[in-house]
Order: sequence, then structure tokens, then C-alpha cells
Amino acid sequence: MSICYIMSIFLMIFSVSMFMFMMYMLFMDYCLFIELELLSINSNSIVMTLLIDWMSLIFMSFVTFISSMVIYYSSEYMSGDININRFIMLVMMFVLSMILLIISPNLISILLGWDGLGLVSYCLVIYYQNEKSYNAGMLTALSNRIGDVMLLMAIVWMMNYGSWNYIFYLDCMKNDLFMKIIGVLVILAAITKSAQIPFSSWLPAAMAAPTPVSSLVHSSTLVTAGVYLLIRFSSCLSEGMLKVLLLISVLTMFMAGLGANFEYDLKKIIALSTLSQLGLMMSILCLGNYFLAFFHLLTHALFKALLFMCAGNIIHSVNNNQDIRNMGNLLKFMPLTCCYFNIANLSLCGMPFLAGFYSKDLILEFMSMNYINILIYLLFFVSTGFTVSYSLRLSYYSLIKSFNFYSLNCLNEKSYIMLKSMFLLVMMVIFGGSMLLWMLMPSPLMICLPIYMKLMTLFVCIMGGWIGYSLSKMEINWILYSLKYYYYVYYFGSMWFMPNISTFSMNFYPLILSKMIFKNIDQGWNEYFGAQGIYMFLKKNTLLISFIQNNNLKIFLLLFIMFIMILFLLMF
Repeated sequence: MSICYIMSIFLMIFSVSMFMFMMYMLFMDYCLFIELELLSINSNSIVMTLLIDWMSLIFMSFVTFISSMVIYYSSEYMSGDININRFIMLVMMFVLSMILLIISPNLISILLGWDGLGLVSYCLVIYYQNEKSYNAGMLTALSNRIGDVMLLMAIVWMMNYGSWNYIFYLDCMKNDLFMKIIGVLVILAAITKSAQIPFSSWLPAAMAAPTPVSSLVHSSTLVTAGVYLLIRFSSCLSEGMLKVLLLISVLTMFMAGLGANFEYDLKKIIALSTLSQLGLMMSILCLGNYFLAFFHLLTHALFKALLFMCAGNIIHSVNNNQDIRNMGNLLKFMPLTCCYFNIANLSLCGMPFLAGFYSKDLILEFMSMNYINILIYLLFFVSTGFTVSYSLRLSYYSLIKSFNFYSLNCLNEKSYIMLKSMFLLVMMVIFGGSMLLWMLMPSPLMICLPIYMKLMTLFVCIMGGWIGYSLSKMEINWILYSLKYYYYVYYFGSMWFMPNISTFSMNFYPLILSKMIFKNIDQGWNEYFGAQGIYMFLKKNTLLISFIQNNNLKIFLLLFIMFIMILFLLMF
């Protein structure tokens, strides 16, 4: 048995056992706070704390279930790779870092998991070892580094209060002015990890990683770590912080949805949809319902993992081509993959009775009941329309439209391992949403809305779908993507120039400045008055002295006469 099967079976057993524990803890309303004393010297003790409640258990169960499927899927997807064992070990380290982050009620152990995710994600993004991967890896690592620094600052600030177990301080964090600083730092850490504006550019760039990694990163691990951290800290965030975060997250949602409609890279479209959903989770958390944010986080993990797996299978079949314009009519060649792909896409759009519907519809209806700004309301619903728009556009380009790739390409669906791993996820995408809703919400939510607001979600979805289909038709495309509208398309398609701002502007001007400083100071005045100046001065003098000391009789006599003359002068 290969390492893939062993790890996959181990993770699946772990996932099922965690789920059973979660059900027991949820129904018994039970929570465990475990303290393990690692070391005790005099009065100092180093203690490892673990928080095990229904929330951490179900999240661990989902993470391990998805990673189990991803590792099983990788056994075929990465079969040509010589270093597949190293790849699987990296993925396992990734999952373990996430589990450590999930069960930590302590900022120190959270930082260990948080930094573990950042480090291993860098190793996985640069896995293919080409220039694009290195650039993407560096952007990912440096963006996440900001969040790590914020967490370190929060740890330092909590030294004022006697313990790093933030769970003890949640109540006083909301009221104490100095404790509010920790809330601000945690929000900053979360928006870097969950790629909100202005740190969004690393998320599509991280697509340079192998597809199984993208499937894991974008569904349940790296990008959801920020949302999960905010869910844990949700009771201590003040109203002012939440208002700012609400605007940032809704704008992220809008920007990502808009950008995905102008994107042609299959994996980048799905990455931008992840960004949009993260914005949705963050915004509902800001409106005060952390439970709905967590519920959507779980359902999103299922259909997003499936979407990436289907995308990986399609990319494999069309000779590693990721451009959706080169695909088309895949429904005829890969019926089962396309079927799975459509189910995941419809779940993303909020198709009734699939996993995404239960959380997404609930979120939009809850949001409609809240007292909020018309701008936020409009951005919410327009972004939902964009979701359906780019999903339908993607389906039209890749599955329905006429076949655009090589005329004699032998597409087939022989990848049984990939299909088997996707099958279990499809089952969860179909039945997981209702299962979670009935299990986590024993009493149904009462949402009282007028009929036009109740049907607003459905209307927006239908409108979005119609716009997406219209955008895909060639006539409109030719006009839209012509040079006439080039600047608009480039602006919207490049996430409002965010990748340029995060890379070019961050290194171009500092590099020019550093070059000027280097030339003027390091190689200029510093050299003249510093090391080189002293060196030249000493060199001249030593040459003179060595010339004098060269045993030259005339010079010795001359010096002797001069010495005698000076003595005579001094005497008289």
C-alpha cells in the first residue's frame, strides 16, 4: 500500500471519530478544556491548553475528511511525480497545523498553527519550482507575514494581563480600551490570512500550487483560518471594528465576483469565487451572527473542494491547459466529471436543497432582516448575482460550447481514483447542507420578510445567470473584449489593479530609493570619508614610509643631518 492510501484511510477514520464525538458533545451540551503541563520549574509551569467543543470537533472532522479525499485524489493526480512522498508529507503537515490552530484557546499555540500554515503553504505553492511559482510563493509568504506579526503583537500585548488564554478575557476585551487593541490586531491578522482587501492579491497567485493543494487550501484550511479566528474572537469585537470590517468584506466580495466574470483561467475563476465566499462569511460575522458564518464555512468547504477536484481532472484531460476558451463540449467526453462539476457549481450558486443553498439563503435572508445601509444591501445582492453569473459563464465555456481544443484530442475518463474521491464529496454536497442544518439548529429560525424580499435572492440568482450566459455569447464578448473596452476589462479583470499594487508598487519605488541611497552613501560619501578614504590615506603614507625605510644611505644621511640640525636649533 502506498503512502497516499495509508494517510487517506487514517484521516478518514479520524474524521468519522471526530464527527461522532461532535454529535455527543452537541447533544449533551458538553465542552472540554484540557490543560497539559509540559514542564514545571520552581513556580513557573509551561502548559499546553486544548479547547474541545462541538465547533472545533466538526471543523476538524471536515478538514480531515476533505484532506483524506484530496490525498486519495493525489495518488493519481501526482502519480508522475518522483517526490510524491514529500508532497503527501507536506499536505499532512498542513493539516496538522490547521488542527493545532482549531483546538487552541491560547494565542501562543494559535501562532504555532498559524505560522505552520504560512510556512507549509509557501513550500506547496513553490512545489513546481518555476519562476511563476516562486513569485506567487513569495507574495503569499510576505502577505501572510503581516498577519503573523499582528498575532505576535497581540501576544506581546497580552503579557499585560497574566495569561495568553484569550478565552478567559473575552468579556473584558469588549469594554476595556487597552484590550480593544488585541481585537484590532486579531482583525488585521484575519484579513491577511483570509485575503480581504487590501491583501487579496495573494489568493489567485497561490493557484501556482498543484490542484490538490488548491482544493485543500481554498476549502477548509489556509484561507478559512482567518474566519475561524474571528468566529472565536467574535464576542470581544466592538461595534466600530465590525463596521469597518463589514465594509472591507463586502467590497472584497463585490470585487472578487466582478473579477471572476472577466477571468479566463479555470483555477483563477474558482479562486476568485473563494474570495467572494470569504467576504460573505466575514460580512455575516460582522452583522452579528457568527453561527451562520461558521455554517457557511462548512458547506463552502465541501463544494469548493469538489470544484477544484473537477477542475484538476479537466485540466489533466486537456493536456494541462487551464484556459476555458480552449475547452468546450466536455459534457460529451467527460460526463461524470461534468456532472460533479455542475452539482458543485449549482451548490455555489445557492440552488435549492444543495449544501450551499441552506447557508447562503439563510445568510441573505438574515441580512435582509437587519438594519443596514442600502449600499451594503445592494453590494450583497449584486455580489450574489455575480456568483451565478461567473458560474454559468464557466459552465457554458467549458461544458456546453463547441469543442475548441485539438480536433483529435483523445479525452477520456479513465481516472477512477479521482472519480471515486469526488463521489464521496458529491454525496456530502447534496446531503451535507440539510444534515448540518437539522443537526446544528434544533429549533428553526423564524425569518419574517415580505414576499418580494423573500424572493429577492431567487430573482438575483436568475438575473445573474442570465447576465453570465449573455456575457458568454460571442457577439457580446467580441465587443466587450475588443480594444475599445480594453482598459475597463483590464481594470475589472485584474482585481482593481491589486496584484500590481501589491507587487510592483511595493518593490519598484523602494528599490529605486535604495539604489539611490546605495550609490550616494554606500558607494559615495561613505566610501570617500569611510573605509576607502582611510585606506587611500594610509596607502599613500605607508608608501612614503616604506620608501624611506628602504635602506637608502643618502636618505639615512640626510635624515641624520636634519636630526642634528633640529637638535642644534633646540639647544640654541
